[in-house]
Amino acid sequence: MRTYHCFWLLFWAGQPHQSFLTPLSKRTSGFPEKEKVLVLSGNSRQDLHRSKRSWMWNQFFLLEEYTGTDYQYVGKLHSDQDKGDGSLKYILSGDGAGDLFIINENTGDIQATKRLDREEKPVYILRAQAINRRTGRPVEPESEFIIKIHDINDNEPMFTKDVYNASIPEMSDVGTFVVQVTATDADDPTYGNSAKVVYSILQGQPYFSVESETGIIKTALLNMDRENREQYQVVIQAKDMGGQMGGLSGTTTVNITLTDVNDNPPRFPQSTYQFRAPESMPLDSPVGRIKANDADVDENAEIEYSITEGDGYDMFGITTDKDTQEGIITVKKALDFESKNLYILKVEATNTHVDPRFLYLGPFKDSATVRIQVEDVDEPPMFSRPAYIMEVKEDVPLNSVIGTVTAQDPDAAKNPVKYSVDRHTDMDRVFNINSGNGSIFTSKPLDRETLLWHNITVIAAEINNPKQSSRVPVFIKVLDVNDNAPEFAMFYETFVCENAKAEQLIQTLSAVDKDDSYNGHQFSFSLAPEAASSSNFTLQDNRDNTAGIFTRKTRYNRHETSTYFLPVVISDNDYPIQSSTETVTIRVCACDHRGKMLSCNAEALIHPTGLSTGALIAILLCIIILLVTVVLFAALRRQRKKEPLIISKEDIRDNIVSYNDEGGGEEDTQAFDIGTLRNPEAIDDNKLRRDIVPETLFLPRRTAAVRDNTDVRDFINQRLKENDTDPTAPPYDSLATYAYEGNGSVAESLSSLESVTTDGDQDYDYLSDWGPRFKKLADMYGSMDSDKDS
Repeated sequence: MRTYHCFWLLFWAGQPHQSFLTPLSKRTSGFPEKEKVLVLSGNSRQDLHRSKRSWMWNQFFLLEEYTGTDYQYVGKLHSDQDKGDGSLKYILSGDGAGDLFIINENTGDIQATKRLDREEKPVYILRAQAINRRTGRPVEPESEFIIKIHDINDNEPMFTKDVYNASIPEMSDVGTFVVQVTATDADDPTYGNSAKVVYSILQGQPYFSVESETGIIKTALLNMDRENREQYQVVIQAKDMGGQMGGLSGTTTVNITLTDVNDNPPRFPQSTYQFRAPESMPLDSPVGRIKANDADVDENAEIEYSITEGDGYDMFGITTDKDTQEGIITVKKALDFESKNLYILKVEATNTHVDPRFLYLGPFKDSATVRIQVEDVDEPPMFSRPAYIMEVKEDVPLNSVIGTVTAQDPDAAKNPVKYSVDRHTDMDRVFNINSGNGSIFTSKPLDRETLLWHNITVIAAEINNPKQSSRVPVFIKVLDVNDNAPEFAMFYETFVCENAKAEQLIQTLSAVDKDDSYNGHQFSFSLAPEAASSSNFTLQDNRDNTAGIFTRKTRYNRHETSTYFLPVVISDNDYPIQSSTETVTIRVCACDHRGKMLSCNAEALIHPTGLSTGALIAILLCIIILLVTVVLFAALRRQRKKEPLIISKEDIRDNIVSYNDEGGGEEDTQAFDIGTLRNPEAIDDNKLRRDIVPETLFLPRRTAAVRDNTDVRDFINQRLKENDTDPTAPPYDSLATYAYEGNGSVAESLSSLESVTTDGDQDYDYLSDWGPRFKKLADMYGSMDSDKDS
């Protein structure tokens, strides 16, 4: 129903006053006699009273989506000053004024020119004013009013997503929350039921339900099993107008997936499995695979296999393949057909992730029987030990037996075995082995100090089938005997001061022995017999494997003896006793009063001074600078010796030559070889270029003679080709000129260069036969002949 609201503009005659605007909830025709209004002016508050107001306005309400052909009427503005004589003019401004809203300036009627959509703009704020048409002055103050757009149900509910995806565990209880869907309606929620949305389920029953007000989807059926059905598609409808008839609706799709829970135990598809394994199968090799099926997925289908009982409990093991969930049976111990050829195992498969909620469904494990048949194969010999350790003294005689290895064929045939040493492990052939009984003996001398351990490999192979062989490591330790004499721990070279006192310690000695000693080494030190009495030094054994050298006299003179060599005998206490004589070098040096060495060189007293490091560096720099100067000078001299490109005007090649005078005309033949211009055959090809020094001497190239009556163009092209292919041509730009006028002319050369000596012999009568082009030339030379005859 369309409602019209009018605004009245009333004029309050009398003394000048302020106008006050007050919104009314509805249109009224009367005014209160007196109204108390609070007005703020500066910092003071005054209560203003008036008996009536000039403007009365109200809110206008307008329905959206108007479909009529005429303009939609909004309301009417009126002023008390309007006498109906057309003297007043109504003006409208604000939101959409003049475009969306227009006003009749005479009557004050307001109309909407276009369809309005509340969802685009729900409220329009405008200002109205009445002015005198003649003076243009306002008769009333400007007043503001509101046009509110009333909503109609023109928008259907829209879901926030086109498709929802949700998941819940299988076997969930009824009423389990799945997902909440939300739909919004763009209509006005404060006006009517246009935006009141109600949810309902169109597809997905009886498995799921939806709450009509909240859009929460829940399970509606008990014990939904993923193994039976995993995916569900539910269609939810949202309808406005509270779900009443005539309301608008929208739908969305919800894809619901049942996730897996461990509600299925593993099951073997068969109760017994049989496998075969050769007795030579290596350890940890797979014998076979078994698998228990589980309808669950992911971690709920993970299975752990174990061997629970059987006579092969300790012979075999089982592991789980994480990718295929299979049980892999492997060999834990070596199989022997001759000892046992059949094993029976009981294998159990158990879920690793058990859900306690479903234990009532039964035990989540299963078992099966596995029979493994061991097959006989031809096995290689087997050694009695996995490794052998032997000891031998380093002074043992050659071909001495140090130990024996034993191997035999484990098969029933008991084939004989032969032994050998893997020479890759005994490259020096220090040991050998008896091929029949496996006894190992030495073939070369041993030295513990060179190599303490010898690690060799012995091979045992069947005589009838050498391919059947096995290996065993043999570790041979060389035991020590006292066969090395002790020696100094280092090379000793010490000094004694010239002003040394008697019994002064100048050096402490120590010794080492390459031999091994179980109780520790004990060395004794003494001077050699030849030096014991005549030595200038004494030796004191400290009984702790060290000894000290002491001075025997008070002073030493380095000019008399600059170096002493003191022989020292070192002995050990092992059996047999070993001893050696070592030499200590003692230099006599000049020392200060504190015993600090100053110089040990006798010549230092004669030549005490020497060059310092700085002086040596300065001399070296001077030598380097001198060498650089010589090199640069030589380079400059060599560059100056190079000849210029053109050094002579007698060069027979064509060059550009500048003259500073006018020259002598045709008689001047010094600048060029004029003969070259007369006849190209006169060029001496044997002459080499003089503008550069030739690096390679090329053989003279003869220019092919120009055949008679050749064309000038052919001659030029021939000479150009020769210059292009000439290996002696310069790499720089040069000018080659060709002054050839033709060699095949009947009249020979027409140039005056040769006419000096041949004018009297020429006959030019034939020029008249050459045609009109040569008529002038024939007349000129013909007249010269007639003059001579006369």
